[in-house]
Amino acid sequence: MRVRDTLTLKWVLVLLLVILAVAVIWRQHFIARSRRPARTAQTSPGPGATRTAPAPPPAPTPKPAPAKPPAAFSPEELARQLSPDALPRPAATWLETQIELSRRAFSCGSIDGVPGAQTVSALQAFQETEGLRVTGQLDPDTRARLVISDPPLTRLAVTAQDLAGLQPLSPTWLGKSQQSSLAYETALELVAERAHAHPALIRQLNPAVDWSAVAPGTLVTAPAIGPVAAPAKAAEIHISFGDHVLEAIDEAGHLIAHFPVSIARDVEKRQVGVLHVTVVIPNPDYTFDPDVFPESAEARELGRKLVVPPGPNNPVGVAWIGLDKPGYGIHGTPSPEQVGRTESHGCFRLANWDATTLLALARVGLPVYIDP
Repeated sequence: MRVRDTLTLKWVLVLLLVILAVAVIWRQHFIARSRRPARTAQTSPGPGATRTAPAPPPAPTPKPAPAKPPAAFSPEELARQLSPDALPRPAATWLETQIELSRRAFSCGSIDGVPGAQTVSALQAFQETEGLRVTGQLDPDTRARLVISDPPLTRLAVTAQDLAGLQPLSPTWLGKSQQSSLAYETALELVAERAHAHPALIRQLNPAVDWSAVAPGTLVTAPAIGPVAAPAKAAEIHISFGDHVLEAIDEAGHLIAHFPVSIARDVEKRQVGVLHVTVVIPNPDYTFDPDVFPESAEARELGRKLVVPPGPNNPVGVAWIGLDKPGYGIHGTPSPEQVGRTESHGCFRLANWDATTLLALARVGLPVYIDP
């Protein structure tokens, strides 16, 4: 075969391969177009046709109501809250819910009438113990179980003895160590803590009271809580770092108390595992150790330990439950409104009223399970 004929044959073969490749590409493109879904004309259905509605989006998870202060209390509402008439009845408001939960050892922190995170957590714990659907909402089934037997509010008298016991709190550790007691500073603080309430709620319930000049015998309106007692003795305590919650469980495995709790600021100090109660002390004093407060200029200058007297404004409040790890314990606090919202140096902080309730449940040897 001549060279010219060989070259011509090669070009013919190349051309055929190109044509074949183009044909394959066009075929694939045509098949792909034929598989696309056809557009549906936007026309009205004809007579007798059924219109199919699009599927609704999934319902959002219910969220607690925003943190708004409760509406002002009218004289009629206050009278209703103070009266034993029409009792027992289901809790009707978030304020009544907080009060009744607190009476049953399901603490919402400082009672304020607002359905915040701690109130929702306490309500969920109550729903779980009652075998209800755990919603964190004040639904009809929950209200039917959360029945109020005593008036939600009461009238408290501020006595001359109460006022005589008030003391300003020294701003320094040295000054605190020289006081006779770390007592309440004001009548408002005293009433609020006795009622397990936020001072703002006490002000709202008593708009006519001049809290800077409370006279002996002044009657004030406040949540009616009284001493809180769990229905059984605790067999174990559980603390959750993630939920900022401390709970007590009885021998049968039932939840008998639920409290918001503050935990250690530093992750390294968050002991996970099992500890045990070694000591139970009501109304303790407090040993100030400068080494524990390196951020304090006064601590760095003092260079020595101080013993701070007992009282509700003591750094560990009115209760100390020591654990078998040096320096660790469960205790009260002079700032109940901050419990569960701020961190501690390493211990577990409760509102003073919750620490008092837990004190009656605790015993030496009681296991404390600490979860992440």
